[in-house]
Amino acid sequence: MDNFSTIKNFLDQKFEQYNSPLFIASDPISIPHRYSLKEDREISGFLSATISWGQRKSIVQNAKRLMLLMDDAPYDFILHFRENDLLRFEGFVHRTFNYEDLSVFLYALKNIYQVHGGMEKVFSDGFRNGGIAHSVSYFRNIFFELPHEKRTRKHVSDPLSGSSAKRINMFLRWMVRNDNRGVDFGIWNRIRPDQLICPLDIHSGRVARKLGLLNRKQDDWKAAGELTENLRLLDSSDPVKYDFALFGLGVFEKF
Repeated sequence: MDNFSTIKNFLDQKFEQYNSPLFIASDPISIPHRYSLKEDREISGFLSATISWGQRKSIVQNAKRLMLLMDDAPYDFILHFRENDLLRFEGFVHRTFNYEDLSVFLYALKNIYQVHGGMEKVFSDGFRNGGIAHSVSYFRNIFFELPHEKRTRKHVSDPLSGSSAKRINMFLRWMVRNDNRGVDFGIWNRIRPDQLICPLDIHSGRVARKLGLLNRKQDDWKAAGELTENLRLLDSSDPVKYDFALFGLGVFEKF
């Protein structure tokens, strides 16, 4: 990286600017902020992250609608819903994520909490196999162990197949990071912040390349890894904090 100290100072400044509760309302993270129970935050956060592509206003609106359809008590709903309770979700759609996909997700989450000890346990069990890539892939395998339509699998990315897994990395940032700034939750303690991979999409990738933090052309898992390694040079204990800076620069400032 050229001008290392200049880039670090610039990104530290943007991190301070965008890691603020002022930006919560317009962001998908506003959905898990509706709740105080750990499991409610996990479930609402995961579902909100899953549909986090497209217009942010639409993402937040549809995620909020989904929570209301779950009686605004996602964990209780997941544990106790029956097949006829799914009728209320007919017609729900966000981009290519539809009622059939959602049904698979609800049963998969029920299975994870009733059989596998919850989301944090599944991700942390997978992490022991070899870091975040294996954590996400293991979670994905558990998630889809029940019968399901093959088309739904595209809604949970697999880093071992090369995907940047942006939305899951974003969800993991929400759950793992805790800097007492009021944005990320830090309710998981079996994975450390320095072990996370920075969420990478077209916006953050563009900014990272302009700053010399990323050379790889594709926005894939290798690129996310390269970016994270360079961010570790800026802050070895919490590299993905710079997701705030890269996202803010890309989305709000069109850097």
